[in-house]
Amino acid sequence: MSIRTFTAVLHKEDDLYVSECPEVGTVSQGYTIEEAISNLKEATELYLEEFPIEEIPKSLMTTFEATVNA
Repeated sequence: MSIRTFTAVLHKEDDLYVSECPEVGTVSQGYTIEEAISNLKEATELYLEEFPIEEIPKSLMTTFEATVNA
């Protein structure tokens, strides 16, 4: 058993936060950010019990600005 670090990407949909792990493809949700991440952790651990994966290179995340015609 080992501990690995994954990425959680969150966005708000109505009254829920939706969380996604891009390295694995798992998705979950919760009414708070903490709940969404906790649920995502549980979903990811359960998924990896059935479908173990090899070491994955870390994702690089950043932001950028784009001009949008309003």
